[in-house]
Amino acid sequence: MAPSATDILPTVSNGTNGFAHIKKYKDRSNLVPFASRLKDGRALAQDVWSIFNAVNLPSDCINLGQGYMNFPPPQWVKDAAGEALATTATNHYSHPKGRLRLREAIKKVYGPLLGRDLDVENEIQVTSGANEGTLYSVFTAFLEPGDEVIMFEPFFDQYLPSVVFNGGVPVYVPLHPDLSGERPTSDDWKIDFDELARAITPRTKMIIVNTPHNPVGKVFTREELEKIAALAEQHNLIVMSDEVYDFLVFDNKEHVRIATLPGMWDRTVTVGSAGKLFSATGWRVGWLIAPASIIRPTLAACTRIVFCSNSPLQEAAAVGLEQIEERGYLAQTVKEYDERRLTLTSAFDKLGMTYSHPEGSYFVLLDISSVHWPENYPFPESLQGRGRDFNRACWFIAMEVGVSSIPVSEFYCEEHCSIGESYARFAFCKDVDTLKQAAERLQNLKRFLR
Repeated sequence: MAPSATDILPTVSNGTNGFAHIKKYKDRSNLVPFASRLKDGRALAQDVWSIFNAVNLPSDCINLGQGYMNFPPPQWVKDAAGEALATTATNHYSHPKGRLRLREAIKKVYGPLLGRDLDVENEIQVTSGANEGTLYSVFTAFLEPGDEVIMFEPFFDQYLPSVVFNGGVPVYVPLHPDLSGERPTSDDWKIDFDELARAITPRTKMIIVNTPHNPVGKVFTREELEKIAALAEQHNLIVMSDEVYDFLVFDNKEHVRIATLPGMWDRTVTVGSAGKLFSATGWRVGWLIAPASIIRPTLAACTRIVFCSNSPLQEAAAVGLEQIEERGYLAQTVKEYDERRLTLTSAFDKLGMTYSHPEGSYFVLLDISSVHWPENYPFPESLQGRGRDFNRACWFIAMEVGVSSIPVSEFYCEEHCSIGESYARFAFCKDVDTLKQAAERLQNLKRFLR
């Protein structure tokens, strides 16, 4: 509760309020109350990342919870970064739209994929990572207070606060898993399109589509995207297509870009990430591709939020995109990640545990409902009341087996968290040696399975 005026106003010796003989405030913990949207957007809550970080886990615990790589970017991309740092011009401000060389490189790669001759001045926006572009600048540019944004659950956790901070109202539509088959895959997480249609109201402004999906690994099918597109057209909605894992698709699955569907270019913003593409997540370089009607107001927001993105690393990302085809980088990357995926999922097969075989991205969801532990196991107080998996299984596996994961219930609203509470997310964006070590440790889980 905020302090009262009598609590915070200083007094003078004659008993009146003033600034002489200032006495200490009774309670200085909340002199100026913060905005309620921080609470509504879960910004102040202790999140899953801070609880399952290296400080709280054993020092030798293998971190498969967070989606960062433990291997470097390609040498030729790192060399380009070094050259850019050694060049005067690339150490200063870039245009808020992004460096021209990078925008030209994005056009070269993505123009054919989208079937368009992209306009580098009006249809491409470089951002400080996909988060800033996807989540904040577009929402700042388009959301009015009370506008609703539909997101499919489980959802990337940064969507929620970015919607709320910009006055929006999140509306949740869960993917429904059916993992009863002999070999369940990420494609078995289905959209109930009647449920999606009911979620749309006169206040709906936007739908977020994340394909390939984090954390499920689902690659949305053409049929699914066509149904989403039809609803967007019917209700005049913007579609934010978060495609930061677009080149990481397995098993000959087709990655369909919703912006290429009939009538969808004019209402779609496609999101990309140099960090995901080149294993350089700390570089914070991303981009948006959209019609001028979306890019122009988004540029205005970007300019006021960050002004411009990191200049030398934009230059390095440009070099990466320019050489990506001639070096055969994408095919090699998929091959390497396929080996990583197999290394981890083989460990789950050996344990006889059910998991959702991912067809895209670098995450796999493991059913942890069969994991049991001693009744008096000493769980920390910070885990209380956050769902079965968060409360017990993920922490127990990390502490007793030495491999950390992230509880999937954290990617849901409170109403729907039971849908995901049986699953843990494991990231396989690690080198093969690390994954082999994790796979060996995970076999120690067998004695805790029922």
